[in-house]
Amino acid sequence: MRVLKHLFERNAEWAAGVKKRDPGFFDRLAAQQKPAYMWIGCSDSRVPANEIVDLPPGEVFVHRNVANLVLHTDLNVLSALQFAVEALKIKHVIVCGHYGCGGVKAAMGTRSLGLMDNWLIEIKDLHQRHRAELAALSDAASRLDRLCELNVAQQVARVCHTPILQKAWRRGQEVSVHGWIYDLRDGLLKDLGLCVSGDKFTSPIYRLGEE
Repeated sequence: MRVLKHLFERNAEWAAGVKKRDPGFFDRLAAQQKPAYMWIGCSDSRVPANEIVDLPPGEVFVHRNVANLVLHTDLNVLSALQFAVEALKIKHVIVCGHYGCGGVKAAMGTRSLGLMDNWLIEIKDLHQRHRAELAALSDAASRLDRLCELNVAQQVARVCHTPILQKAWRRGQEVSVHGWIYDLRDGLLKDLGLCVSGDKFTSPIYRLGEE
């Protein structure tokens, strides 16, 4: 704590400022959380979920990992997704990547990164599936940006294919999945036009029947 004393000081100043503006804020926040949104984003420190959509604490349920991946073997993201959908009854799952993502860029290269190599194989596979489209782009920056977009689209599909979303839609729960990307260069979000509100938008092979 001695080394990070300045962070505790900043926390105290922040809390005091919030109480001054809204004396009952923390009482309401402690009583319950009822966010309408779940955010699945990248761990990059430059992409803080609440701040870039200008929402206060309690409004966004957040899961972040390197390159905003949704892997069906990752119990972390699946547990967070299940809690958000089934317990919090969120209305929107937002998968948000960002241009210039370091994880996506690393997956485009051949340098070994140790344990991270296993994590990024998902994006290498995606790169291989779209190699013709990517190769047709004129420069490395454009190829990176496009792969970041393709990665968001892939993760939106993965969310929609989970039993968590399939069962939610089957029981009539209103929840939509969105694909966005954030531009570090101007601070603006871009909607990639990926909004899924039911399993009728997914391939039949992914639609689960009754247990």
